[in-house]
Amino acid sequence: MIRVVGGGLAGSEAAWQLAERGHNVVLHEMRPTRTTPAHTTDRLAELVCSNTFKSTETSNAHGLLKAEMRVLGSMILQCADEARVPAGSALAVDRDAFAAAVTGRIMSHPRIEVSRGEVTTLEPQSIIATGPLTSDALAQAIRERLGVGALAFYDAIAPIISRESIDETIAFPASRYGRETMEGEGDEGAYLNCPMSREEYEAFIAALITADQFHGHEFDEAPYFEGCMPVEVAANRGVDTLRFGPLKPVGLRDPRLGRQSHAVVQLRREDRHGRMWNIVGFQTRLRIPEQQRVLRMIPGLANAEFLRYGSIHRNSYVNSPQALSAHLAVRDDPTILFAGQITGVEGYTESSATGLLAGINLSRILSGDEPAVPPPVTMLGALYRYMREANPAHFQPMNANFGLVDDLANPIRDKKRKREMIAERALSAMRDWGETVGIARAGSAINVEANVRVAAGS
Repeated sequence: MIRVVGGGLAGSEAAWQLAERGHNVVLHEMRPTRTTPAHTTDRLAELVCSNTFKSTETSNAHGLLKAEMRVLGSMILQCADEARVPAGSALAVDRDAFAAAVTGRIMSHPRIEVSRGEVTTLEPQSIIATGPLTSDALAQAIRERLGVGALAFYDAIAPIISRESIDETIAFPASRYGRETMEGEGDEGAYLNCPMSREEYEAFIAALITADQFHGHEFDEAPYFEGCMPVEVAANRGVDTLRFGPLKPVGLRDPRLGRQSHAVVQLRREDRHGRMWNIVGFQTRLRIPEQQRVLRMIPGLANAEFLRYGSIHRNSYVNSPQALSAHLAVRDDPTILFAGQITGVEGYTESSATGLLAGINLSRILSGDEPAVPPPVTMLGALYRYMREANPAHFQPMNANFGLVDDLANPIRDKKRKREMIAERALSAMRDWGETVGIARAGSAINVEANVRVAAGS
């Protein structure tokens, strides 16, 4: 019997994929025997935050990931389609109807048994999909199995900016004193630096400390430690606090001035191709419109395209590049897989997608086949590559974005057309990959072509 632990989006999708492939599954969900501060019902796949899965357009990263999931036969997206409410090109749902649809499918499947109660151990032939509010007992079991430092309980995320949107007539590449590199491995191209004059710095600080902040659910209110202090909280300690902290200019010579600036915002390379750049030390609780407004005041970031916004909240997640295999399994037992937010992905679609692939891969392993991951030209494959290749010392949760995917062989300036071509390539590759590994099965109940048309917004 296969165990899937966690009845959220990832766990429900994983259980369905396994059952559809002929396996008997026990889906463990601790609610209502044990509740969480976030959930209010005992239904599977309860959405506790937004009611939207974001865009369906394939020129959008989330839309492309959905289209790929439809190629692979996502049950979660079928239920979302059934519960869809008007929201333009976004896939928004009636959250009650959606949870009812998922619960109904799972409960009525002849190969799935739903067990209510807390799981506190890791066992072979399991998928762990317990999300950001993993119970303390199971979290301890994960730490003991993977290593004390493998599981984080607190998320302090800085924004990530697209390289294409950074004005490099202002931002300059340099390492502090010409020596500082990412973990001592890169060159000076590991950092970009946005210099500030006194006037620019003081205007930025004034905007930062008066900006509107997010105040989440009670469960999301986290204590602030010095190592992950929100940048706006640090700024409130005094006008020069950041200038002697993450914005210190020492050792960085502005080539335009020929000398040191009043303050410098550093961006650190986030991926091996240099398409994504992390704003160092800028973990924040500012609301998204405020992040856009205030951070675009930084010289060189006036036209910044945000690939990920900053946040601080409770979030149990595994340091996947440090502790898990390429298919997100325990390294000494490929039949214990992880899926959903606990792997280090962010978002409903991303969580569901990892559950889908975990279900497919556990089925393959138990059938005697090797686990498989889509190629990195697909959004799903690129997301898995990030979780495999990211620097463990800087690993933070990630959502789907085009900075993860391999670029086109021939550069294209038109951003919309470029993303359309990346999407066309990705969907073609996903269809080919599915056929190669036997996922796009003849006789499946899923109409792949119809689902792809839905994904494209038709």
